[in-house]
Amino acid sequence: MEHDKGHIIPYRTLLFVVTGLIMLTLISVAVTKIHLGTLTVFTALLIAAIKSAFVLMIFMHLKFETRFFKIMVLAVIAVIGVVIFITLLDYLYR
Repeated sequence: MEHDKGHIIPYRTLLFVVTGLIMLTLISVAVTKIHLGTLTVFTALLIAAIKSAFVLMIFMHLKFETRFFKIMVLAVIAVIGVVIFITLLDYLYR
């Protein structure tokens, strides 16, 4: 029986990613203190998307998966985006 070896990510890379996630969290907290109007939500969502990309690629090892899995993750994200968009349209026109 053949066993697949897991991908070994160096501790240095993991430390950089964790540091980046912490820095992005601090930035998102700092952005809430600044009055940006309607851009506040967009900025928070952009920072959250970057953080989730880090987690998906490094900690969930999507970086090392096949193209099929990457396409499926993008498809799920697109479906979630469409559902949120439809929900917002429903909210706006009630």
